[in-house]
Amino acid sequence: MPRVSRTVVLSLLVASSCVFLLFQLYYYRKYVSKPGPYILNQSGHLTSTDVQWQTVKKFLVLAQRFRLPVFLADTAALTLLSQDALRQRDRLVHEPHCSFLCTGRPVTSFALRASQWKYDPGILLAAEQKGFDVMELRGEDPRLAGLDTLSGEEIPLFFLLHIHGYHIQVVFLYERSGNYLWHGALRLKSHMDLKFAPFKQLDYGRDPGAYDRPELVLTVLDGLDIQIPRNISHFLTQQQHAHFLDCHYREARNFLQLYPDDSSPEAVDFRRKVKSLLHLTSRTLALLNIPFWISSGTCLGWFRQCSIISYSRDVDIGIFIADFRSDIITAFQEAGLLLKHKFGKVEDSLELSFISDGIKLDIFFFYEDGDVVWNGGTQAKSGRKFKYIFPRFSLCWAELLELKVRVPCETLDYVMANYGTSWSVPVRSWDWKSSPSNVQENGMWPPAEWAELIQVY
Repeated sequence: MPRVSRTVVLSLLVASSCVFLLFQLYYYRKYVSKPGPYILNQSGHLTSTDVQWQTVKKFLVLAQRFRLPVFLADTAALTLLSQDALRQRDRLVHEPHCSFLCTGRPVTSFALRASQWKYDPGILLAAEQKGFDVMELRGEDPRLAGLDTLSGEEIPLFFLLHIHGYHIQVVFLYERSGNYLWHGALRLKSHMDLKFAPFKQLDYGRDPGAYDRPELVLTVLDGLDIQIPRNISHFLTQQQHAHFLDCHYREARNFLQLYPDDSSPEAVDFRRKVKSLLHLTSRTLALLNIPFWISSGTCLGWFRQCSIISYSRDVDIGIFIADFRSDIITAFQEAGLLLKHKFGKVEDSLELSFISDGIKLDIFFFYEDGDVVWNGGTQAKSGRKFKYIFPRFSLCWAELLELKVRVPCETLDYVMANYGTSWSVPVRSWDWKSSPSNVQENGMWPPAEWAELIQVY
């Protein structure tokens, strides 16, 4: 038999090695460099969850190096968590295993209180050196918008990092004067890559958001040291209803140039008392777990001039009748308020009014009826009933007098329903029975029921 030359053998070995290397390169580019279930690891097949876990771990190592005090804010991951689940995992799993952080989504969200970290741009450079693609998004600081001389300063709102198809979102939470935390909206500038991240799948940034300060606990999660909110369900509930509206300070300044605010001692004292009453109202209803929003003239003042209307002489709030509790009167009385009147009944046109330090608090209960909602009014001396109709609305957070309060998200529609198209013009003479644009006659209370339905104190 003819002998095969050594050259031929070497050529065959080199060729086969090249084919193998080309196959490995193809395999890496097609699978390893992209998210998917067909990636090798120590057990033979690395799943997408392993890649996501490694991405989170790499980010947390980076955060620890730069003392970035992040906590887990990812809604999908937090939904999987409970104290029982954590205890069970601690008992049964003694090695890293991605049960909670790997959610099947391409994004994991973290947040931090911006006041607890001195901004260090070096973290972004270090992230790039670790293989991450990074994007920083900034926006105007709304805390300066209410000041005439300071505006336009931009602050970091979000970090976005991605590697191997997985993304980390970092949300900056800023302290606001109403003793709450705020994050901005995620808005891309013209030069930014619209395909950098799956923006529609991000938990945070569609709208600005407002949160109570969460109490955090350090735990070991999937083998990684991570801070999480102690009360997870409360945090998730807040996240679902966090939409925040900033006051229109520029329009408010224009309004006050046309109609200067009353700076008399009486007006200053009134604003002080209103602030105290509004804070007291918020604390009282929070203890009852009753959500409320500022309504009528109080809402108009926030929307039009970022303050209260000094000549209104009262505070108006709204509560959905579905949130009524029978102990609400007792709660306000125990808080030091005096019941002034109680009109109507739970089933129809309920209205309460209290007095505190000479300032009246009107509580209007709203009823849902098809495409509209309405609250009632009662004239004590005649028993006449009135109905005030509004288009349906959702609730957003806002800030008034250094307090986080709810307002109708569709504020303009709400205000126009009540005050018409001339809402931007101050009206000092106001008849609650005829002036509102949305008022309707609604019959009369039967005289035999007046003692129960028309109570004045």
